[in-house]
Amino acid sequence: MVTDPIADYLTRIRNANSAGHRVVEIPASNLKKEITKILFDQGYILSYRFEENSAQGSIKIALKYDKATKEPVIRKLHRVSKPGLRKYTGSDDLPRVLNGLGIAVISTSHGVMTSKQAREQKVGGEVLCYVY
Repeated sequence: MVTDPIADYLTRIRNANSAGHRVVEIPASNLKKEITKILFDQGYILSYRFEENSAQGSIKIALKYDKATKEPVIRKLHRVSKPGLRKYTGSDDLPRVLNGLGIAVISTSHGVMTSKQAREQKVGGEVLCYVY
């Protein structure tokens, strides 16, 4: 049993990246689907597909690598808010990752979005993870 499904999601991507895999399959949930959409929109992954092969379903993510150096595009995935210590932030204190080069994924009352989108909409929420 996984006590922190978001940390498991990030770890699976991190491990597949370091092993050089092209595709990683992850058990699906609505929150994981939203994070996957954000990673795709921000250009961190090539593509994704939601499969309804079981009751829970799964997410297949095609990882993105630099063509010249074969290095993964995702350098670091860092879980911020954990089940034992939740991290919330207001709209005025939203984090900037690597001075705007990375993204922070925020779970708000308006849905899951990047910190930049949350700043534009003037909403705060739970800081799920940093990606750069």
